[in-house]
Amino acid sequence: MSYTDYRELAGLVPHETITHSRLREIQLPGAGTFALVTLDNLIDRKPTTLGPKSLIELGTLLGKLRERAESGEIAAVGITGKPGCLAAGADLSVLRTLKDPQMGRTMARLGHQVYAALAAIPVPTFAFINGTAMGGGLELTLAADYRTVSTAASGISLPEAFIGLVPGWGGVYRLPRLIGPANAVKIMIENPLSNNRALNGPEAFELGIADALFDQKAFLEDSLGWARKIITDDTGAIDGATTWRDRKASYDDADWDAAVARGRAFVEAKTAGATPAPGRVLDLLEQGRNLSREESSEAEVQALAELMQTGEFKDSVYAFLDLLQRRAKHPSGAPDRALARPVTKVGVVGAGLMASQLALLFARQLQIPVVMTDIDQSRADKGVAHVHAQVDKLLAKERITTDAATRIKELVTGTATKDAFADADFVIEAVFEELSVKKQVLAGIEAIVSPQCILATNTSSLSVADMASDLRHPERVIGFHFFNPVAAMPLLEIIQTPKTNDEVLATAFDLAQHLKKTPILVQDSTAFVVNRILLRLIGEITSAFDDGTPGHIADQSLQPMGLPMSPFKLLDLVGIPVAQHVTESLNAAFGDRFRISPNLQTLINNGIKTLQDQNHPETRSIPASTLELLRFGNTPSTSTQLLLCVQDALAQEIGLMLEEGVVAGPEDIDLCMILGAGWPLHLGGITPYLDRVGASERANGRKFHHAH
Repeated sequence: MSYTDYRELAGLVPHETITHSRLREIQLPGAGTFALVTLDNLIDRKPTTLGPKSLIELGTLLGKLRERAESGEIAAVGITGKPGCLAAGADLSVLRTLKDPQMGRTMARLGHQVYAALAAIPVPTFAFINGTAMGGGLELTLAADYRTVSTAASGISLPEAFIGLVPGWGGVYRLPRLIGPANAVKIMIENPLSNNRALNGPEAFELGIADALFDQKAFLEDSLGWARKIITDDTGAIDGATTWRDRKASYDDADWDAAVARGRAFVEAKTAGATPAPGRVLDLLEQGRNLSREESSEAEVQALAELMQTGEFKDSVYAFLDLLQRRAKHPSGAPDRALARPVTKVGVVGAGLMASQLALLFARQLQIPVVMTDIDQSRADKGVAHVHAQVDKLLAKERITTDAATRIKELVTGTATKDAFADADFVIEAVFEELSVKKQVLAGIEAIVSPQCILATNTSSLSVADMASDLRHPERVIGFHFFNPVAAMPLLEIIQTPKTNDEVLATAFDLAQHLKKTPILVQDSTAFVVNRILLRLIGEITSAFDDGTPGHIADQSLQPMGLPMSPFKLLDLVGIPVAQHVTESLNAAFGDRFRISPNLQTLINNGIKTLQDQNHPETRSIPASTLELLRFGNTPSTSTQLLLCVQDALAQEIGLMLEEGVVAGPEDIDLCMILGAGWPLHLGGITPYLDRVGASERANGRKFHHAH
């Protein structure tokens, strides 16, 4: 096909952000003319992507360069990107609009045609990976003969399985032949399904994806110098780099079979078959071993065309683009940032594990003094010591410098007197989850701090308005709910009471940004978003268990959902006493939708904090000594019945939360669950999932979303 045959496809996406292919000719001494193509969308901070118009422009240029190479005008061709980004893959906003499977095939074939044009150039071809090279971006580099990578590059990945597709522009064929099938499974399956992990430059070099690794400061200059030696066949003069001929992976049929088997086991453990894309990746890998490049290309085209039409792909793109790339960066309900007050000192009430995590976060990210208080100096000192220990771990892992470690330690202090909060601008309490205790703490702080100081609570379930009800200035109180572990979990639920003023709210959102958290505005409702949904899920399972459903059936019933952990494992992670305490609050607020489990209370009364055998967690079994304490009903459920029950319960609860106005829309529910509960992104958010399985219509009579 000529590129004019793709005009219909290009016409379907008039709003494509075009990535231009800029040509620069460089004279390399002794080698000749090097044609360097730089991919650039001409928009700062927006990653370069490849839509149909962008691909047509690149393919047309590569065709012309092939003609010049055949006539001897140029000695080599290279591809690189604008600063920090080679290419972030296909333009997902384009792919999601292709409703016709034939247009999906056309888009897939276009990518193959362009990449084949690079591979067909009869002079050495190079890819200089100067930054992000994701999906189709990395696949483009694999079509070149040689690759260099910058020490500062990051975001090197084939994430397609994560978003409901396959590496269908040659990656599934070329990568295993370059680095071996085992490493290819790591890149195409294990990393995408492990929170979409990506490689950095040194890691890509070590795996053999790149042939040479150069420092960022002189990356292009060094890459061109290395390329000159390749072109002139002066490889003996290459210092510190190995050519692809020496690095080509060694493997046999047994290695290929073992890699595919390992990948299938990993997919089953991570997704339980809840999404089709990872399995299709492995099918292509398995079949492709004995296929030609052209035969594999056709299989990839067919897989891409089919997967583009699935609900899983559309929902994953919704989660990735609409939620993480857009809504997370522009949270609903955030006031004008100009209203935010400066925060130059933070107080933390409490010195336990959560309080220590908060103190470290504020000191490290804000670089301002943080003072912790507790009921005596020894407890305060213990909290500071915990912060210091965590700083030492960061230093040992080279996550921070020695100077930064010293600075953070100096910023965090501990005391037994709350007078230290007198000049603080923001004080957050992280004490025992009991309303009367928190009210007393806030009242004590209000008597000391300035009238402008913001008072925050890290409560996970209690009413913020009730906490502030006896204060002189309830308008300055806000919920600031972090998730554990604080350093790793990106969500921050910001809870607004009817009296919280805009300056306080704006400051909270501004702080969240500086703390590198994703804030979601939540109205003051018991357990807010994440805990309310998780406790509804756990409650349905424990109720069925109490009613006589065998433990192994109850715990495995949600496996088809592909969640990161089973219900009983989640219960044990939260801790039975904590789960029961929050459930009691939810029961008081919302009634018997949140049943209080008598069996869990029995375990609490006997000092048992977890349900499953912690000495043998892999068995997921409940110890006989625990079962002997419990009493069960005689109305067991099957796993299928329980799965439907949980799906419908979640749909009902989320529907009620939206009716109550707890958040602005289902998008915020989805963001909260992805960022605060680890809801798998490949499932596309909890509300699209509930739409897809029919639960929202069964429970509420309507879907949460129209078509994306």
